[in-house]
Order: sequence, then structure tokens, then C-alpha cells
Amino acid sequence: MSQKSLTIALSGNPNAGKTSIFNHLTGTRQKVGNWPGVTVEKKEGTIRKYGYELRIIDLPGTYSLTPFSIEEIIARDFILEESPDVVVVIIDSSNLERSLYLATQIRELDCKVVFCLNMADVARSRGIKIDASKLSELLDVPVLFTVGNKNDGIDALLKTAIELAESDSLTTHKRRVRYRADIEKAIKELESVLATELGSALSYNTRWAAIKLIEDDTIVKKRIEQVAGSKGKRVFEAAQSQRDTLMGLFDEEPEILTTDERYGFIAGIVKEVHTTAVQQ
Repeated sequence: MSQKSLTIALSGNPNAGKTSIFNHLTGTRQKVGNWPGVTVEKKEGTIRKYGYELRIIDLPGTYSLTPFSIEEIIARDFILEESPDVVVVIIDSSNLERSLYLATQIRELDCKVVFCLNMADVARSRGIKIDASKLSELLDVPVLFTVGNKNDGIDALLKTAIELAESDSLTTHKRRVRYRADIEKAIKELESVLATELGSALSYNTRWAAIKLIEDDTIVKKRIEQVAGSKGKRVFEAAQSQRDTLMGLFDEEPEILTTDERYGFIAGIVKEVHTTAVQQ
């Protein structure tokens, strides 16, 4: 009987320990090449464990999924276009707030996500405590601690990723980033236009696509143009209208507004789950 195959993508900030975890998972069973058309290194490995053939993809380290760098574009495109069964976000436990920016952006893609609180030993040595169960409850994702360079917690991480991949539970909208009322109104109206004009032709989640259009994301606009044909004009006009309305209200680029809102959301989460012991 052939083994079932799953694809697990590893994502995370540079220096969060993602490479250590990838190396422990794949050992010598790695292939190193380049992502198509670019010189950015692509690493993947295939392992057989727990009755599965697991393809592990090490995505380029990034601080966000905003497509300013080639690494960000590669990471986002892989998650959107290749639809891995699970995305494991490697979080630096000693720098939770910064790490959560990328993690919450991935969470907004509505894919299956596991949060891996790595470098837990470094965090402990600095008196940092993170309530993993509270973080899991607030964001509705599995959360585990690991020390990647010591191979601590890696098996549990892999088992959790497999369980999530095999679960038939849909990704929920619980505690997804909620923007201020005027931005939410713009998102909802643009979602309606996308649904009317494109319907099932758009493979992206409509809420996410609406947010990206409000942020004037050039890559998402290009993809919509490819699938929309003549209907794209109506979508782009609606997006520009919402952008103009928001700029008129706040005298700020919408992409700056949404970034500020995400940071505010993250600050609220960190306040609930993160404590630092006072050093004597």
C-alpha cells in the first residue's frame, strides 16, 4: 500500500531557527536548488514518518508577506499557488511581537497553520513567559514550543502538523485581524464586487484579495487581471474608489493604515500572552 503524501511548508523570520528545524526534520534527505527564475536558494526534503511521505519545503526567511522583496514574493506565492497541506510558522519566542507580524499575515490566508514557538530556551533565559494555550485559544491555531537546535519538540511538531493536515476542520475566522469600521466597510464592499465579477474564477480568499487590492498590491492586481479579462476594469475601479475614500478619511495611504491596524492587533495579543520576569 502506498504511503499518503503531505506537503509541509516552513515559514518564519530570518534567524528564528527555521533552518535548524528543517535540518532536524530532513537530515541528509535534502535537495538544494534555486526557486524557478531567481537565484534564491530552494531547500526541500522528503521523509517517511508516521506512515506518511512528507515533503518539507523550507520557504525563504521573511519578516512579512508584503511583496517588496523576492523572498517575500516566493514565500507568499508558494502558500497561495501550491497550497501546502500545512504551513508551520517558526516564531522566535524571545521576539514574539516581531515574529507575529508574519504569522498573522499567514493566518489571514486561511490555510492550515501551526505556530511553533522556537528558541524556547533563549526566551526562558531572558525571563520571558508565553502562555501557549492562551495564544492558541486567541488565534485558533495549534501552538507548540521547540528548541530547534537541540531537536526538542520536533517530533511533537511533526505529529501536530500531520493531525492538522488530516483534520477536516475548516480554518475559522476566530480572532482574525479586524480593522477599524471604515476599512472593514471598504473590504466588505470590495468583496461583493469580487464575488459578483469574478465568482469562482478567483482562487484567492475574497476577503484577503479585497484587502490586498485596498493596499494596491501589484502582484495580486496582476493575477486578477489574468483571470478577470474585461471584468478586471470594474474590479480595479471599485478598488481605487475605496482607496480614495479611505485616503480622504484618514489622509494616509491605505496600506499604512492596514499595517498599523495589524500591529495594534498583535500588540493586544502579546499583552494577553506574554510576560517578562523582573530581573533581580
